[in-house]
Amino acid sequence: MAPAAAVAVAGAGETRRLEGEVARVLDECRASLAVHPRKLRELAALRSSPSAGGRFLPAFCAALTPLFDPVKRSAAADRVARFAAAFASATASGGGGGDGFLEGFLRFLLAASAAAHRPARLRSCQIISEIIMRLPDDAEVSDEIWDEVIDGMKVRVQDKIPGIRAFAVRALSRFASDGEDSDIVDLFLETLEKEQNAEVRKATILSLPPSNATLETVIESTLDVSESVRRAAYCVLSTKFPLQSLSIKQRTSILHRGLSDRSASVNSECLKMLKDEWLMKYCSGDIITFLRFLDVETYEEVGETVMGVLMKDGSVRVQDGQTIRQYFTANTEVAAEQASNIQLMDAEFALYWKIMCKHLQAEAQIKGSEAATTTGTEAAVYASEASDKNDLLDGVLPCTISDYVDLVKAHLSAGPNYHFASRQLLLLGEMLDFSDTMNRKVASSFLHELLTRPLEHEVDEDGNKMAIGDGVSLGGDKEWAKAVAELAKRVHATVGEFEMVVATVVEELARPCRERTADFMHWMHCLAVTGLLLENASSLRSLQGKAIEPPELLQSLLLPATKQNHVDVQRVALRCLCLFGLLENRPNAELVKQLRLSFINGPDLVSAMASKALVDLVTWHGPQEIDQAIGIESFNATNEKSQFSTVDISNMNDDDLNIGVLDILFSGFLKDDWEFTLEGDNHDNVPTILGEGFAKILLLSDNYAKISADLHPVILARLVSLYFMEETKELERLKQCLSVFFQHYPALSDKHKRCVSSAFVPVMRAMWPGLYGNVGGSAHTVSKKRKYAVQAARFMVQMVQTPLFSTETTEQASTSPESQSTKQDMSNNFDISEEGLAIRIAVEVANCPDKKTAAGKAYCLALCKVVVLLRFQQSEQKAIKCMRGLVNALAASAASDKDLLKELTQMASRLRSLDEHPEEELPQDEAEEIFKKLGLEGGFRLESNSVVPPTPAPRSVRPPPSRRRARRSPSSSDDSDINGQEENLHATSVSRVAATPMMTGARSQRASKTAAMSKMSAKPTVASSDDQSGVTSDEDSSDEESS
Repeated sequence: MAPAAAVAVAGAGETRRLEGEVARVLDECRASLAVHPRKLRELAALRSSPSAGGRFLPAFCAALTPLFDPVKRSAAADRVARFAAAFASATASGGGGGDGFLEGFLRFLLAASAAAHRPARLRSCQIISEIIMRLPDDAEVSDEIWDEVIDGMKVRVQDKIPGIRAFAVRALSRFASDGEDSDIVDLFLETLEKEQNAEVRKATILSLPPSNATLETVIESTLDVSESVRRAAYCVLSTKFPLQSLSIKQRTSILHRGLSDRSASVNSECLKMLKDEWLMKYCSGDIITFLRFLDVETYEEVGETVMGVLMKDGSVRVQDGQTIRQYFTANTEVAAEQASNIQLMDAEFALYWKIMCKHLQAEAQIKGSEAATTTGTEAAVYASEASDKNDLLDGVLPCTISDYVDLVKAHLSAGPNYHFASRQLLLLGEMLDFSDTMNRKVASSFLHELLTRPLEHEVDEDGNKMAIGDGVSLGGDKEWAKAVAELAKRVHATVGEFEMVVATVVEELARPCRERTADFMHWMHCLAVTGLLLENASSLRSLQGKAIEPPELLQSLLLPATKQNHVDVQRVALRCLCLFGLLENRPNAELVKQLRLSFINGPDLVSAMASKALVDLVTWHGPQEIDQAIGIESFNATNEKSQFSTVDISNMNDDDLNIGVLDILFSGFLKDDWEFTLEGDNHDNVPTILGEGFAKILLLSDNYAKISADLHPVILARLVSLYFMEETKELERLKQCLSVFFQHYPALSDKHKRCVSSAFVPVMRAMWPGLYGNVGGSAHTVSKKRKYAVQAARFMVQMVQTPLFSTETTEQASTSPESQSTKQDMSNNFDISEEGLAIRIAVEVANCPDKKTAAGKAYCLALCKVVVLLRFQQSEQKAIKCMRGLVNALAASAASDKDLLKELTQMASRLRSLDEHPEEELPQDEAEEIFKKLGLEGGFRLESNSVVPPTPAPRSVRPPPSRRRARRSPSSSDDSDINGQEENLHATSVSRVAATPMMTGARSQRASKTAAMSKMSAKPTVASSDDQSGVTSDEDSSDEESS
């Protein structure tokens, strides 16, 4: 043997020996992670042995190759992969990478990551990611190999296997964090938008580096549908984004979502971020400092939630020496000096003390209840704990009621900057003791000052006064009015005392109004206190015998206020009229007339308030009661109507009282020049109010039995159109309200499903441009309107397919012996299911008036694409037979779309397979009953001779133009395809329901193929195309014969 050959044989033998040693080490690493450190040292010694030389890398790769074969992942294989990655990364530490082992191993893994074998790609990406994550910072690796790794992993991010994508993202994460390659971050953001797998999204979120570009993406991931992704987002926010780098809105959004999340693990992760990072790390455990990061004046609810969670967790407690009494710097007997010696609270301190006192009071009540329900030593322990909590609360609150009043007055006198702190202090009054007569007297005097305190205002450049706040509530703030009312009811707790005190203030404030000496600011103040009284009164009877009685209140204050020139006075007056009407047993005629008049003739802001009042009165009393109050008798009642009597509100006369309240409100939808602003939280616009009101009427339709059920589809059609209109896309409150309504409405009852089915065609007619009197517009406008109409159609199909909430009850009823024995009754419920909707759509396509126009063709095609989405139940045999006869009309309108024609052919086949007696015909009288039950008798009429097959002779002898024939049949293959589909369609449609004239042609084709082909040349049938839109239709042919 030659020396070279001997050396080669010896080298091969040494390689095999090394491969065996490596395989033995890897096999021993499969059992446990505990042996990995020892085996790492053993394998490192084997690699550094003199006999290894340059043979160790091939031997290591060969020994590791079997790891790439198993299809299923196992814990043992994962341990081996982790060991291989740990060994490869350890070889690169310090100066150990000089022999090129790591670079050679990475090239081996990159080759495996591009393999066609899925397990090989998965395992190689796993090991690469482990190596990169374990690699020390001083590792010596060339830039060339890193470029190859980055390029290879970028390709694997697009892999079709989720696990491979996750490992590729993890491998790239360290390069993204370096900030040198922005392409990786862009790839992550692009991948996250379209990624469907939760584990890949989680890996991507964890791999994102902190930056302005990635912050919004991480925050949006807190709303992810996957619990693990949301938890990962909070983990990233906790570790990578400092509290100071977030805006106030971002902080509050993150906390609001995390602390209210439905998942306990996400709650705990958010609480961990809040407590360990934000509170302890960045605020040194100071809750007041942390509250300043949240702007509690703007985000009060979030601040209360944070305080409650931290106190429940025990992270925030009352420290020794902390008390509200520390804000009294000195004790003096003179009130003026007392007020000057009070230290003012910041907003954060005021919120802190309010929540802390409520927490102590709640804990004391809980412990007291537990002590009352137990006995013995346990009861004594609970009683002691309750006593400690009460003592702690007493030590925190002001010493006397006078001190409390002085504290609140000091903050009120400090101006609007301390308005928030004043309201928080007012709410502390619920925890004070007013049982003493002197205490009640002091508090009552303070309440009188609060109620008579003028509204705050500003003066503009022209010297005009402008009220600060919402303009309808006491103090210009709904929450302030609520705090005053709660304190007043706490002080005046006896029956009727609250009404007596507030009514006295109202009578006092109303004097200048009745004497016509009050300006608009005084009017608003008086009406705000009146609204406070009416809102908290149990009934008008409780106001009788008080300083100002209900009739006087209505005639001398409320009605005159609605005739004031100032818009804000009219708004607050209409709110008071609504509250007054809700307290009445039967609505007052003058009140109703004034609300109708304000809605019709008032400015938009006044109309919005009037519409809100009318909707509230309608839902409380019922529309008939409202109409009868102004003399509209029962013979014009709504329960006899199937349509609303719409009027032009802009041109409506003031004295026209013969129009019902629902008609007037529904006519508000038709006025398209309502003005409203979307700034801040102002949602007082007429479309939103009317949409919410009519949605409430539909949702609670059982409570309004006097409203005709025929009006329900009309209302629903308007709401669906409103939801998909371009003009209302900015009304977020309306969109949210209707979204929740549409989600629940069809799932509540069968009657609601019937309403959805009945409203489908009116919705499509109202939304489709260019048909039924709808304007068209430019090509872009028409395309957008058609898109919205198709979205509405598919949306309503989903509503019909929504299962009922009471599915268990329905299933039990359907499997009962009675229901099984009365199968005929079961097959008569098609009007509430998808079968009825399919028949409605088919009839609408057959009766479309403008099939030859572009709008008509697109309309019919859109409906045909919707009808194939519907499913039929075998129990609905009559509906199935009826639909089989209508499929041909659909196919005639869809002949220009081969894919749609194929779907209709498949639909006809399914209907035939569901038909228990496919050769039997549906009698005409039964077909008419179906149409009548669906309300189609007016728009669809059966022909008397439709059951008799026509003669084989063609109706028209006029041949089609040659150019049309040549354009229609460019190749024999196209004709054969269409004719084959046509024959299949007609073979499966054997029901003889005379739905459209097309059905006569179908029966003729079954009778004689020659006659069928001649008819195809004379009129549009199933095989019609777009080029034949000008060919004579069935109706034209029949007209020619008669002539």
